[in-house]
Amino acid sequence: MDVMGDKATLLETGRFVQPADFSESTGDLSQPMDRDETGEAAEEARQRLAAQSGDVEAMSVLGALLLRRGDLDGAEPHLRAATAAGDRAAANNLGVLLHQRGYADDAAGWWRIAAVAGSAAAAHALGRHHRERGDEPAAEYWLRQSAEQGHALGAYALADLLEHRGDTGAEQWMRIAAERGHREAAYRLARSLDRRLGPEEDVGDDHGAGAEAEQWYRQAAARGHRRAALHLGAILERRGALKEAGRWYLTSAKDGEARAACALGFLLRDAGDTESAAVWWLRAAQDGDGNAANALGALHAERGESQTAERWYRAAMDAGDDNGAYNLGLLCAEQGRTAQAEQWYRRAAYAGHREAANALAILLLQGGDTAGAEPWFSKAAEAGSVDAAFNLGILFAGRGEEALALRWYERAAAAGHTEAALQVGIARLRDGDETEAERHLRCAAGGGSAEAAYRLATVLDARRPPVPAHSLGEPVHAGKSECEEWYERAASQGHRRAQVRVGMLAAGRGDVVEAARWYREAAEAGSRNGAFNLGLLLAREGSDPEAAVWWTRAADAGHGRAALRLALVYARRGELAEGQRWADRAVALGPAEVSERAARLRDALREELSA
Repeated sequence: MDVMGDKATLLETGRFVQPADFSESTGDLSQPMDRDETGEAAEEARQRLAAQSGDVEAMSVLGALLLRRGDLDGAEPHLRAATAAGDRAAANNLGVLLHQRGYADDAAGWWRIAAVAGSAAAAHALGRHHRERGDEPAAEYWLRQSAEQGHALGAYALADLLEHRGDTGAEQWMRIAAERGHREAAYRLARSLDRRLGPEEDVGDDHGAGAEAEQWYRQAAARGHRRAALHLGAILERRGALKEAGRWYLTSAKDGEARAACALGFLLRDAGDTESAAVWWLRAAQDGDGNAANALGALHAERGESQTAERWYRAAMDAGDDNGAYNLGLLCAEQGRTAQAEQWYRRAAYAGHREAANALAILLLQGGDTAGAEPWFSKAAEAGSVDAAFNLGILFAGRGEEALALRWYERAAAAGHTEAALQVGIARLRDGDETEAERHLRCAAGGGSAEAAYRLATVLDARRPPVPAHSLGEPVHAGKSECEEWYERAASQGHRRAQVRVGMLAAGRGDVVEAARWYREAAEAGSRNGAFNLGLLLAREGSDPEAAVWWTRAADAGHGRAALRLALVYARRGELAEGQRWADRAVALGPAEVSERAARLRDALREELSA
């Protein structure tokens, strides 16, 4: 079992060596540290001369030097001699040597001798030995001995053992090990604090567990822990400190962390450097990161390189990322390969991919298989797909099952779906619950729905008191009301009825230019009311020919009042037959008041023509 985090350092006399496999590093800790080789050779020669003269400490130091170098045969006699003379460091190192040779039980015997003599390093090694053999009480005893003597590796190993048992004392020892510079302990402490945060908190908050978690991530990352560097980068990215986040992602990625390479790729893409992003995604994808493979697939799909995109999506799928199958479905759907799209959507959906389930349901619905679509919509919605909840609302509304439709609309609206909030608002208006209707319409309008902004404006408009008039009959000019602001927001988004209403409000203020602008926008977008009102405005300004052009457009679109106006225009011009034709059209179009007036005009024109 390998739970150690950092390379061991020499303790006490400078003659202790830890077993190589007790570290998180894959390197051999018995190899010499970085130092001047000439100086080390001189030191070895000096210690060798002293050892030959019977100096016990020199024997121990020389054995440790040779053990670090990997010269087990050369180290053993010196360590045995020093151990026989009572040197506890030599006893510990002899245990390390025997452990490396595969004699674990013999090693444990020497570690016990050294640990009893007060060696924290030996107590740690002995505790690890007992844990590997399943003797947890003995393991805890020796690890606690080591930890209480200030040994960082002992504190970490004790914390790991206690955490495995669910003992609340684990965090105390993990913190002690972290404070003594153990990078894995710092990382695990940060992760523990991270998981403890509430839904409203975030790692990196200025106080509390979030700030402490970031502190420990930083300590572990600074000591070369690549996963800590990854998490630190993510914290900084969420905070908006993108430059520093990129540096930590880069550090982690260079150390071989595929997720950091992938995250760095997204950071570079967002900065506009797609080529560099692709380099890091490629590196991460080659290391088995499915998210990076999907990103590469999307990049090639955007470039129109469908075959390469498909290859990377398949690589993502092979890496266990269900998004790969979903993206393959999207790719096939875009190419019109419906059967293959359904196949990939199904694969992702059966694996629990909620958006794939929603996409599959849409595909089935488009093919007329309503019965097959409904369970997939339900599955996706129950898994948290907001779009699927909205689509279920549409499905039930289409069947006339309004209560069920409203339930799903409400669920999607609660998750922030704009169009669902609009539908709930409309339903509440129908029910007469204006307060709830307004609440949902505000949500939808705030989310960008032009229809919701218009409907909210009409609700607020209906509540407005009558506009007071000046003594001469001119309206009093006041600031814009909230309903006008919502009308304008909807109008600016291209909502034709809102554009007409904004034009009417502007005309009411006497702003003819503004009114004409909005009427024209609505009319050119196909609004018959906009065309009719623009005609009225132009007629008042004396532009009868142009007014007739817009009334003709409105009448052709079915506007009865516009047809009546045209009938009157042609009658005044003396074009009685054309006037009669438009009067007939107005009678047919209505409403009742218009039909009645148009009928009288038509009859009068008919009499005039027959006279």
